[in-house]
Amino acid sequence: MFENKKKFPLWAYPDTLEKVEELYREDNCRSQSEFIEKAVNFYIGYLTSEDKKGYLPSVVTSTLKSIVAESDNRQNRMLFKLAVEIAILQNLVAAAQEIDPLSLERLRGECVKEVKRLNGSFSFEDAFTWQKG
Repeated sequence: MFENKKKFPLWAYPDTLEKVEELYREDNCRSQSEFIEKAVNFYIGYLTSEDKKGYLPSVVTSTLKSIVAESDNRQNRMLFKLAVEIAILQNLVAAAQEIDPLSLERLRGECVKEVKRLNGSFSFEDAFTWQKG
């Protein structure tokens, strides 16, 4: 186990050594020496990489990509559920109202303008006020 290793003195601040002692097991290291060696190898990899800016950010980038992908999945599921609810509402309104195609097309154009004007935040109260005004 130690046949190719060399021992050397290490000078470190007490708080650094306390952090090593706290964290080496969390990293599945068998000893503090293994933890320090992994840290040194990681830092060597950072220093010797072609694009130093790309070494740590690649880890960060992959983590962020997975977070964004999961967020996209949740948003897509919520948008699907919302689309189903809107489809139900539209079918109920269409069944209860006699609207000719030309009036529907005009209403669509006015709704597009109104939603743009309100920057997408159109509520039922806005529709009520708009219809009564």
